[in-house]
Amino acid sequence: MKNYFKGMKAVTKMDYATYAGVILAFVIVSLCQSFGLLNRSVSGMLVPICAYVCMALSLNLTVGVLGELSLGHAGFMSVGAFTGIITSMSLSTTVPNELARVVLALVVGMIFAAITGVIVGVPVLRLRGDYLAIVTLAFGEIIKDIINCLLVGWDENGLHIALNIDGTKSIASLGLSENGIEIIKGAQGASGNDRIATFTVGFVLVLITLVVVLNLVRSRTGRAVMAIRDNRIAAESVGINVTKYKLMAFVTSAALAGAAGALFGLNYSSVSAVQFDFNTSILVLVYVVLGGLGNMWGSIIATVVLYVLPEALRSFSDYRMLAYAIVLILVMLATNNDQLKGLLAKVIPVRKKGDAIDG
Repeated sequence: MKNYFKGMKAVTKMDYATYAGVILAFVIVSLCQSFGLLNRSVSGMLVPICAYVCMALSLNLTVGVLGELSLGHAGFMSVGAFTGIITSMSLSTTVPNELARVVLALVVGMIFAAITGVIVGVPVLRLRGDYLAIVTLAFGEIIKDIINCLLVGWDENGLHIALNIDGTKSIASLGLSENGIEIIKGAQGASGNDRIATFTVGFVLVLITLVVVLNLVRSRTGRAVMAIRDNRIAAESVGINVTKYKLMAFVTSAALAGAAGALFGLNYSSVSAVQFDFNTSILVLVYVVLGGLGNMWGSIIATVVLYVLPEALRSFSDYRMLAYAIVLILVMLATNNDQLKGLLAKVIPVRKKGDAIDG
């Protein structure tokens, strides 16, 4: 029992170190931005980086903690992005405060992504291995195709929604009034959006995502989820409801991805469904794998490095891809190296396997 509490104390210390590291990074970047040390290109990358960090953390909950391979995570991001944009644009006159609209957009994006997660998760999580990966991949493509057919506008009479499945409808088919706002225009996506997302909001969302994920992992629910990941049959034999806990983790992951999508969508004046295709899901999966499965701090570092790297190497166009490949290998070795993990364990002790049952 003594070893158990010692291990829990070490885990808590590591969690606090993660929070402190994120806060310190935010303070340093904010100071650099206020003193004009960041150019326009780097400043424009801050909000997308926060969105992708949240995406990587949420996907790590599914892949690293739950142990299920999802290839359609960008679908939840797209649901959050477009519902967030619709919320923001619809409330542009009734809620003039930009911060309030951003918060509402994030909440609505999170809710709709969670609902979508339930709809997808109930049948999908009964599958295992490659079958689950294939179905989630199909789900992401279905969401993209639906958005490409979606027409949404808003006027004093409320929201106008139509699906252009047969290709005969246009935004004019919505019958908007003169003061109406065209929000989503089918394959053209959403254009003319209010860019109200800020780096501060992104930082707060990253912190909230970290708190949710880490507290879930350390909770009784998280221990049940990891038990299912390690040995499904043994977990069922001791009375753990496998479907229930898998669905809880999956829906939480989807909701966080929806909030990240809303943040991402509100950072651009034009957003289309193509930005949330299969390649985006694979990109986020690369962030998670290179950062280390189940390693939240590694996911943050890998996301920041791999997102900034292509832009940093733009001036070295002839050797850009070579340097990118080398850095990918180095990141993977660093985040999965036992010696490096041992060195970090000396600085911040980590609970060893079996400590929880000693005594």
